[in-house]
Amino acid sequence: MPAMNDPDPQPPDPPKGVAVIEAAMATMPGNPGVYRMLDRKGEALYVGKARNLKRRVLNYTQIARLGERLRRMVSETVSMEIVTTHTEAEALLLEANLIKRLKPRYNILLRDDKSYPWLMLTEDHPYPQIAKHRGAHTRQGTYHGPFASAWAVNQTVTAMQRVFLLRSCADTVFANRARPCLLYQIKRCSAPCVERISREEYGKLIAQAKSFLAGKSAAVQQELAAEMETAAEALEFERAAAIRDRIRGLTFVQGNDVVNPASLEDADIVAAWQIAGQTCVQVFFIRGGRNYGNRAFYPSHGRAEEAPEVLTAFIAQFYDDKPPPPLILINHDLPEHDLIAEALSLKAGRKVEIHRPQRGEKHAVILHAEVNAREALERKLAETAGQAKLLEGVAKLFGMARPPQRIEVYDNSHIMGTNAYGAMIVAGPEGFDKSAYRKFSIRGPITPGDDFAMMKEVLTRRFARALKERAEGALKDRGDGAVAEDGTSALAEGGTPVGWPDIVLIDGGMGQLSAVRAVLDELGVTDVKLIAIAKGPDRDAGREWLHTDGMAPFQLPPRDPVLYFLQRIRDEAHRFVITTHRAGRSKNIRQSELDEIQGIGAARKRALLNHFGSARGVKMAGLADLEAAPGINKEIARRVYGFFHPGVRMENPA
Repeated sequence: MPAMNDPDPQPPDPPKGVAVIEAAMATMPGNPGVYRMLDRKGEALYVGKARNLKRRVLNYTQIARLGERLRRMVSETVSMEIVTTHTEAEALLLEANLIKRLKPRYNILLRDDKSYPWLMLTEDHPYPQIAKHRGAHTRQGTYHGPFASAWAVNQTVTAMQRVFLLRSCADTVFANRARPCLLYQIKRCSAPCVERISREEYGKLIAQAKSFLAGKSAAVQQELAAEMETAAEALEFERAAAIRDRIRGLTFVQGNDVVNPASLEDADIVAAWQIAGQTCVQVFFIRGGRNYGNRAFYPSHGRAEEAPEVLTAFIAQFYDDKPPPPLILINHDLPEHDLIAEALSLKAGRKVEIHRPQRGEKHAVILHAEVNAREALERKLAETAGQAKLLEGVAKLFGMARPPQRIEVYDNSHIMGTNAYGAMIVAGPEGFDKSAYRKFSIRGPITPGDDFAMMKEVLTRRFARALKERAEGALKDRGDGAVAEDGTSALAEGGTPVGWPDIVLIDGGMGQLSAVRAVLDELGVTDVKLIAIAKGPDRDAGREWLHTDGMAPFQLPPRDPVLYFLQRIRDEAHRFVITTHRAGRSKNIRQSELDEIQGIGAARKRALLNHFGSARGVKMAGLADLEAAPGINKEIARRVYGFFHPGVRMENPA
């Protein structure tokens, strides 16, 4: 029993590691499901699936059989969560969804945050439109894709216009045309907007286009050939010539080779290639027998992961938010081949076959994708090596002990102080890290045009948050290989905390450098290298002056690679902030005071603007005029009038 004057005993540290897993197993069922290992912050370290949860999780208690990476993961585990499912296939789908959403540190991660473009044929208009579409499929229509890039879908739209003469203009443009546009003149549209084609004839074009997109191009070509012969027999030579041109266009877009395999209708070709512990996965999209383009992916994973395991995780995550095609061709045997196929079939609502071809045209297609994966990975590794050399040059130039792993570049944009925005871009060993880019809407109050005050607000907001995150994961050891209190690696490869910059680069001269240094000193940030890059005489690129603490301002030779690198990342920050500013300004232009009135939605706003001509006209209108506006009842009219005339009393309505 402790003496009365002894201090209160400290509460014991919460259990973690194997003890946590063993405690969780006491109530863990033997059902299929998904388990999550969580760190002390409640963030997911690892997400896994199992046919038998209890049996699978038991493996993590046998530390001696685990690799170094998994032992580290177990040591960081503070709690576990599980979700049971009916089948292992359902568990696989849930696992892929959670991995993409939570991005656990110890999982193989598909870094794919881009949406894919689709080709859309609308069905909510008498004359359907063909267009490129991104995002949710909310509009009524048929969607074909996905396409690997905007270029690929644009090429297909152009081909469809050439062959089927479909309109691509927006409905608002269609409704206000008085004469055919240029696309009609160059034989890319049938001009339904001015009734150069009947609704029935246009419907035939739409039907042919859908058949073509469904892979029935041969039938479409035969139909066009019959139409051309009929027109020629009727001595309608101009119409026959127009159909001939369409047939030529159709022949051009349906050529077959290794890039457009004749034996494939709807399929994805997925090939993985590994070099030096890194993987590139190349995906080709084949729809309707045509190549919809390809894209390279570089999953994040440990160096010990083999290509089949990476490919398995990639396929599960890749199809989490997109429909899988009936056939997926791969270049490695998957460890869980049957389970992956079952899960994708469950998601698609039809059979999905995963096949590794050994001969024939399909094998040639896989080899072609493999070559593309290998070449893409070799280019990336070469670029990374070149980037590393540039970062070494930056470190040498500014007297840094090691190459920087994270460079943050800041810039502002505004017009006479309005629509003011700041932006931060990030560069590192792998180039620009666009997932780390940040936008800052300047809150103020700031004197219009005060760039120093804007930069102060941006840096204060950025580093106040970074300091808070840094304090939550305070380092025990400040040397190389330091670990956080929870045992996680707290240092990036270069020796700085993850997410903490080695260099802050700003566009400006000595004045900007001094102002930013004062802001960072006020925040207590002293371990970041601050650099300012000022435009040279006449703002000529190549004659910039570089400013930093402890060194006199200096210039580099115009062709110096390090100077080019610094110019490039500065220009990227300028591009990003200008894009942000323009988007914000456009949004504000579309808004008006009417948006602030309760009960005024898009329809009533449009009715008021159409009746009075502008928001100013609505503001100047009397109560009786507002009541007389179409679609506006007395209650709404009084509300609008009261918003613009808050001090005026209105008689109660009869």
